[in-house]
Amino acid sequence: MTSKIEARLAEVGLALPPASQPLNAYQNVVIVNELAFVAGQAPMIGSERPFTGPLATDADIERGKAATQLSALCVLAQMKVALAGDLDRIVRCVKLGVFVNSMPGFKGQPMAANGASDLMFAVMGEAGRHARFAVGTIGPMEFTCSVEAIFQIRP
Repeated sequence: MTSKIEARLAEVGLALPPASQPLNAYQNVVIVNELAFVAGQAPMIGSERPFTGPLATDADIERGKAATQLSALCVLAQMKVALAGDLDRIVRCVKLGVFVNSMPGFKGQPMAANGASDLMFAVMGEAGRHARFAVGTIGPMEFTCSVEAIFQIRP
């Protein structure tokens, strides 16, 4: 059975990538009561790393948006695993945290982060509107970004 989120992804020409395994001693998703906390997800498709390197100028913002959108898809892929395939248990996206690999002086982190935010709204409607932070950082493992999330879920 296809969830509403996956059906909406298909409508806009997107699909969930495979969910990755944690790289260290942490879990990708921890569920506490009605909240699911998703660890930072890099923009990956299987073992492919299509977005690496920092953002440096305004000309990089579109690449940043594409990277954060892919990371948000990876967040949803992790949720699908954690919810035993039932993304319809998601009530709303509560918060996104977006870490953008940035060169000194780059100030477009919020615009780059819009790739993740826009995706959540596109696939969840009003339930996809969320609180968010977007910060510049030195990229872990040279990824362009990492996105973490908090979702409200049904039991």
